[in-house]
Amino acid sequence: MAESSLAEVEARIGKAAALAGRKAGDVTLIAVSKTQPADRIEALIGEGQRDFGENRVQEARDKWLALRALYPDVRLHLIGQLQSNKAEEAVALFDAIHSVDRPSLVAALARAMDKGARRPDCFLQVNIGDEPQKGGCPVADLPALVEAARILPVVGLMCIPPADVEAAPYFALLAKLARRHGFTGLSMGMSADYETAVMVGATHVRVGTALFGARHG
Repeated sequence: MAESSLAEVEARIGKAAALAGRKAGDVTLIAVSKTQPADRIEALIGEGQRDFGENRVQEARDKWLALRALYPDVRLHLIGQLQSNKAEEAVALFDAIHSVDRPSLVAALARAMDKGARRPDCFLQVNIGDEPQKGGCPVADLPALVEAARILPVVGLMCIPPADVEAAPYFALLAKLARRHGFTGLSMGMSADYETAVMVGATHVRVGTALFGARHG
């Protein structure tokens, strides 16, 4: 996909939201800044973008400690898989964690939150296509994970649908599961399908390539 501006992505979100009878302001655009250098991130911050997504705790720490000192109103989202032994660091660094997918991680995050003052928003990641190579809780195991995660500030569900197939049915399933469990947050949709996700009810879309162009690194 060719690089496009923040304004264009925001306009597309607004159009998709309007088609679904929603407000553009109901959708948080997360700029996926993994592997992006600080100068490209700062350019986007200069245009008004405030929510950014990173895949790895260490990369985020190395890159964002200095940036957050300069831009304290930026919100950081962890969108990649999280190892339980990095839970404490993740809680200290991120404002939202989108990849909570197993009871052992729930327990580690709860301990980390009890230890520190921060309680980042959490999304339960669902392996919506039941793909063995992907992270996320199997759909059948979601009720048990929801029950275990009551000790966390869970705000919604997250998914990454299977590649190269129509994403809408998977987004619709995630929305149905969220309603069933009383969640309003839906973290779904990336550069190739964020407009579809918005029309199905996404509250958070995770967009990298459409904002930054080809990945660095």
